Amino acid sequence: MPAAPTATPSLPLDAEGILALAARSMFHLFSSISQGMFLVDSTGRIVWVNEGYRRFLPALGFSSIDEFMGHMVEDVIPNTQMRRVLETGEPILVDLLTNKAGTFVVSRIPLREERGVGEGGERGMGKVIGAIGIVLFDQPETTLQPLISKFALLQRDLDDARRELASQRNNPLYQHSGDGQRRSKYTFASFIGSSPAAVEVKRHARRAAQSTSPVLLLGETGTGKELLAHAIHASSARAKGQFVSVNIAAVPDTLLEAEFFGFAPGAFTGADRKGREGKFKLADGGSLFLDEIGDMPLGLQAKLLRALQEGEIEPLGSNKLVPFDARVIAATSRDLPELVRRGQFREDLYYRLNVLPLRVPPLRERRADIPALVEALGEDMALRSGEAPPELTPDALALLAGQHWRGNIRELRNVLEQVTMRSDSQRIDAVQLERILREAGLEQIELPATLQTSHDADEQAALLRPLSQQVAELECKAIAAALASTGGNKLATARLLGISRATLYERMTNQ
Repeated sequence: MPAAPTATPSLPLDAEGILALAARSMFHLFSSISQGMFLVDSTGRIVWVNEGYRRFLPALGFSSIDEFMGHMVEDVIPNTQMRRVLETGEPILVDLLTNKAGTFVVSRIPLREERGVGEGGERGMGKVIGAIGIVLFDQPETTLQPLISKFALLQRDLDDARRELASQRNNPLYQHSGDGQRRSKYTFASFIGSSPAAVEVKRHARRAAQSTSPVLLLGETGTGKELLAHAIHASSARAKGQFVSVNIAAVPDTLLEAEFFGFAPGAFTGADRKGREGKFKLADGGSLFLDEIGDMPLGLQAKLLRALQEGEIEPLGSNKLVPFDARVIAATSRDLPELVRRGQFREDLYYRLNVLPLRVPPLRERRADIPALVEALGEDMALRSGEAPPELTPDALALLAGQHWRGNIRELRNVLEQVTMRSDSQRIDAVQLERILREAGLEQIELPATLQTSHDADEQAALLRPLSQQVAELECKAIAAALASTGGNKLATARLLGISRATLYERMTNQ
C-alpha cells in the first residue's frame, strides 16, 4: 500500500491518490471490524474471503477457505440476496439473513467500474463488476436486543391502537356522526379490578344503568367516579345520546347558570348575539354528568332542583321555558349529609339526587387490584410516551399495596410516572421504589415484612452519622414536601414552614 500523500498546497493534484487511499482504508476497516466479509465477481462467483468469515464455513459444509472460493454465491450461502444486488446495482445496507449457519445482520454493496472524470469534475460509474458481502453482527438477538425490544414494543402498541380504533369504528357507542356530539369514553371493562369492593360497585352500577332515575356517585377524589359515569351512560338505553359533563368546581360561580341553562341573544354585556344552549339542552336525550355537585352555590341549587322536578329550563335573559330530557348523574367527594346539616346544601335537592347512591371505594379498600391497575396504567403511559412500561417486582407491588393512597388511582398513576422518569432501570424493586416515594414526600410509607429487617438496619446505620448532616437532610425533605404540597409556591411554602421567604431561599441555595 503506498504511503499517504503529504499535505501540500497542491492537494487537489493528489485527489486521485487520496481517493484510492480512502477506498483501500475503508475496505480494510470493514474487513477488520466486521464479523466476516467476502467478494463476488459480476457472475456471482466468490473470489475472496477474509479470515473472519472462516468460522461460518463448517456450518455451510466447508472445511477451508480454498474449498469455499470459486462457488456461485447462491449455491453455498442459502437465502442470500447477492444475486439481486448484482442484477439491480442497488445496495442492501441492512438486512437479516437466516440460514443453517445462524441469523446475521448483513450488508451487500455493489462494486462498479470507473468511467473516468467528466467535464464537471464528477467521477462516472460504470457497470457492476462485483459486490461485497459484510456480516455486521452474527448474534443480533444479543447485540441488537435494545433496538429489537423497542421495535417489538412499538409494534405491539401499534397493533393495540389499531385494534382499539377498529373496535371504536364498529361500536355504535363510540361512533361520531360528524355533528360534534359527545360520546362516552369508557365502559365497565375500563374500571380495572376484581377485588370484592370493585366487583360490588360495578354490579350496583350496572343495575343503575338500567334505570332512568338520577345516580349519585360518592367517593374520594381519584377513585374513578367519572369513569363509572361514562360506563353507566354507555350501558343505558340512552347510550346513543350525548354524554355531557360539567365540572362544577372548575366553573366560576358567576358563569354556572349560563353554563347550565344557556342564554338568550343579548342577555348580558358581551353575550353572543345568537345566544347559546346550555349543557342541559345539549344533553337532551342523553346523560348529564354533574361532577363535584357538592361545590354548587346555594343560589343555583334551587334552580337546579326546579329544572330536575319540572323537566324544563329557562335560559338567561329569556322568558321562554325550554323542555329537556336528560338523565342526571352527579358525583362528589364531599360529605353531602354533613353539608345539609350545615345549611350549605339544600336538603330537598339532596333527596332528589340521592335516589340511586353508589359509593366508589377508595384504593386502600381494594389493594388486591393494585397489580392489575399498575399493569393497566403502565401500558397506558407506554402508549402515550413510546417508552417501555415499568416492571415492578413482587416486593415493590407489596410496598405499593401498603400505602394509604389519599389521592387513590390518580396518586398511583403519579407515582408510576415518577418511578418511570426517575429510575435508571425499567425493572423496579422495593428499595428503588421506597427511595422514590420518600423523595416525592409520600406519607405513611409501609415496607413489606421481608424488607423490614434490612430497613431497620439501614435506619440504625443512618442514625450513626453527624447530627448536623441528619438535620440538614431532614430540613431538605421538609422543604421538598412543603413545595410539593403548595405546588411550588415559595411564599406559601415559607408560611407553611413558619420561616421568612428570604430564609427559605437561603436554605434552598445551601442544599
